[in-house]
Amino acid sequence: MSLKGKHIGFGISASHCTYEEVMPQIEKLIAKGAKVTPFVSGNVKSTDTKFGTSAYWLKRIEDITKEPIVDTIVKAEPFGPKTPLDCMVLAPITGNSTSKLANAMTDGPVLMGAKATLRSGNPVVLGISTNDALGLNGVNIMRLMATKNIYFIPFGQDDPIKKPNSLVARMEALVDTVESAIAGKQFQPVLVEKFRD
Repeated sequence: MSLKGKHIGFGISASHCTYEEVMPQIEKLIAKGAKVTPFVSGNVKSTDTKFGTSAYWLKRIEDITKEPIVDTIVKAEPFGPKTPLDCMVLAPITGNSTSKLANAMTDGPVLMGAKATLRSGNPVVLGISTNDALGLNGVNIMRLMATKNIYFIPFGQDDPIKKPNSLVARMEALVDTVESAIAGKQFQPVLVEKFRD
């Protein structure tokens, strides 16, 4: 499927260690002709970590997308009936945000972008990155997997020995997943080894 002319929202939540994997995927979406509007959570907007300052990441996102960042609920709300997105990607989506989305809690711009897109009947693609996916958050992931118009980037255990409950999406499959989701299909297989030998 061609992404040329498609308008894709790209929501980033606070799995800071995953940003380097995500940025090339945004570039690939744009290279395929999509317009990408970035959404960031409050933690992305304001938290400095060993993986980089918030100012660094916000500038990098704007430099890649050439679009203003959606960083408030007020800015995100119009991406429903008024300015519908063809697809909303949340990658990385943390366990915290996964739990909120599964339980209809909309407390920030990234989740509002997802809600607005679902309200329009368009697909939402999730790229999970959580240390609790095979723990208490497992029920939320399964609830979302059974929800209409929600699709998952293939995911697997990133460190089964040291972090047995942790699951992370294989971000290099993001573009394929978006193309499949816009066509109404889940990209397969969903369960994969996170890192191939």
